[in-house]
Amino acid sequence: MFKDRYVYPAIFDYADDGISIEFPDLPGCLPCAQDTEEALKNAKEALGLHLYGMERDKDMIPEPTPVNKLKAKKNQVVVLVEIWMPTIRDAIENRSVKKTLTIPKWLNDLAEENKVNFSHVLQDALKNHLGVKAYK
Repeated sequence: MFKDRYVYPAIFDYADDGISIEFPDLPGCLPCAQDTEEALKNAKEALGLHLYGMERDKDMIPEPTPVNKLKAKKNQVVVLVEIWMPTIRDAIENRSVKKTLTIPKWLNDLAEENKVNFSHVLQDALKNHLGVKAYK
């Protein structure tokens, strides 16, 4: 079972051209930034997306390394990054997805004359067709 709250250490590596960020426990999660404020924001976003992908793929999510076990080098700082997964899951799962579809011109003209919201009608029709009352 996945957790709602995760806290992972990140290593912020300060260089002349910006900040590179590494999560030692999560290979491949490597955001970057220009300043510390942006680094904190990007680290949270990258961590949430990375863990969401691991959850979706049913990968084992590792325990975070205790910060006292990490050694920062010159120009590096260890930062704890906390995320709340319910917010991230909702944002990803409820984002809009563009779909292209084809309908007869006469039906399109009639719908536009009646100021039909195509997205709303399609969502309602899909929910009805699939027997979905509400999603999340």
